[in-house]
Amino acid sequence: MSMPLRIAVTLAVAIVGLALGATAISAADAASSEKVYELRIYICNPGKLDALHARFRDHTCQLFQKHGMEVVGFWTPTQGAEAKDTLYYIVAFPSVEAQKKAWRAFETDPEWKRAKGDSEKNGVLVKKVISKNLTATDYSPIR
Repeated sequence: MSMPLRIAVTLAVAIVGLALGATAISAADAASSEKVYELRIYICNPGKLDALHARFRDHTCQLFQKHGMEVVGFWTPTQGAEAKDTLYYIVAFPSVEAQKKAWRAFETDPEWKRAKGDSEKNGVLVKKVISKNLTATDYSPIR
């Protein structure tokens, strides 16, 4: 399966899971070493999507890599109101513990704090973040 098709399939599975009310991995699952895919949906304040793209492009993606986050991909809706204010992306981690550690390190990184502050001089970019942890099914091509 080609990489673009694999990414499209991953996103489709993630969105279906979100639509069906997928829940975050439970504490019992946290001990699992199974790879975790985190679907994140950012809903921007009006007129801020381009600034959010720039922040990811110029800063955030490099910081994700620095902290061991595997970027699967980024998507924006092609039509409707969401096309103007919504960003979908998926990052992957070897385990829930690795996920927690990576986010803690990212959120406290002085480079991130500086990039976030600089990008929000004219107002906060994101008004809502939705995050769901997902695991690939046994028949998923991404496994």
